[in-house]
Amino acid sequence: MKKILIISDGSLGEHFIERVNETYTSENIYYVVQTKATEFEGINPARFKFYEFDPTSLYKLANLLKMEFIQVFIVMDSQVDVENTIKNIRAIKKQLRVIVLNRWSMQNEDANVLMVNSDELIASRLLDYLPNVPVIAQNVGLGEGEIMEVLVPFGSSFVYRHIGAIEQKNWRIVAIYRNRKLIMPSRRKMIQPNDLLVLVGEPAVLKSVYRAIKRELGQFPEPFGTNLLLYLDMDIVNHTTIKESVRRAIYLHKEFKHDLIIKVANPSCIDILEDIKSLRSANVMVDIDYDSVNLKETFFRDIKSYHIGLVIVSKEMFADFYVRCAMYEAHVPVLKLSDKDFSTLKDAALILSDNRDLEKISATIFDISEQMNFNIELHNYMNEHQEEKEQVIEHYYNLATIFSKNIKVIKENENPIRKLREKENFIHILPFTQKLTTRRLYSLFSTDSEKLYYKLDEYHQIFIPVQL
Repeated sequence: MKKILIISDGSLGEHFIERVNETYTSENIYYVVQTKATEFEGINPARFKFYEFDPTSLYKLANLLKMEFIQVFIVMDSQVDVENTIKNIRAIKKQLRVIVLNRWSMQNEDANVLMVNSDELIASRLLDYLPNVPVIAQNVGLGEGEIMEVLVPFGSSFVYRHIGAIEQKNWRIVAIYRNRKLIMPSRRKMIQPNDLLVLVGEPAVLKSVYRAIKRELGQFPEPFGTNLLLYLDMDIVNHTTIKESVRRAIYLHKEFKHDLIIKVANPSCIDILEDIKSLRSANVMVDIDYDSVNLKETFFRDIKSYHIGLVIVSKEMFADFYVRCAMYEAHVPVLKLSDKDFSTLKDAALILSDNRDLEKISATIFDISEQMNFNIELHNYMNEHQEEKEQVIEHYYNLATIFSKNIKVIKENENPIRKLREKENFIHILPFTQKLTTRRLYSLFSTDSEKLYYKLDEYHQIFIPVQL
């Protein structure tokens, strides 16, 4: 049995003793010193021993401290009484650990005296009730934010998503509280509005997850970044299409209302450069690299320094194997421009596959569609396995209800890529997974619609990373 000494007076000390009595451990025995005896209901006499005397009396306290205690708790109403009690303890026990409720901002340099500031405790607890502030476990684990509690708001991008469809890298959903009941998470469990999620992971990652859960529509390209980057490598891009790419990037810059950076690598045409320079303004930056550069060496630096959330490239650049691999590794959305008119776009087309990747990027798809006023079309190829697809369709219907947006599910009995090529204009949105980095030659005989994305090369396409 471990012996613990509690020195108490006042209502706060009494409340602490009541809470200690409610703890379920049977391995501790408590010796309680009070200046005035108080009756407590339900006290186990085998675990609690009560004494009535003034702990500022060295003689009286010394008799009790002849026993071997592992800890002392001091919860008293008078600062002077607390200071003298600590002196008495130290006169007898030099190394005994003392925990003090500090209500007066007292200072103590003794390493074995822990001052628990009552103002900080109350302020921290009140902070937990502020909206849009993450609740962090302070007395569990390292207390650095690796355990977090998040309330899922009604308009969250996480609402009605299956746990298994949420990419959880360096973090996990470990518990769900719904209607004051604990629900253990599983891959098929669906998150509902007002669910309380308990998350465990790296503190920096959890901060990003928190922002993603609280994010509502109208924020894209966040949380990936804040600005748009048009990347033009003149060794790759056809010079006749550069002006159209710039014009479309300017249009997107105005629609999303974020700054645009035009990056020109390997410049080779003075006239085009002069036209691009003339576009400089408070919200449009032009960055020309006159040295012959390797895209991968500079691309990641540009993404970080300009805080890029959407990269815009021509179809020639995206067709380049090394460019495509670099953009995949950057984990930011990529818009691949085609020769079709962008301003007349009305439909965003999604081709359902046997995986759940479209569910992982659903929030971003709805955000883009909301800002650009796109209709969402889900193309379901009926000759393939349907179980995973039905769950994705259910998820999109739920999100459409939340965000008051119509979606259309089109059942296809023939290859949806072939059917989509009959449409005049649309934007194709798909997950940006590693399978898209393979060379086109290796996917010629594939039946995976994502690997065959280039079959719709004549249309605008947005590739969205599946990782949060």
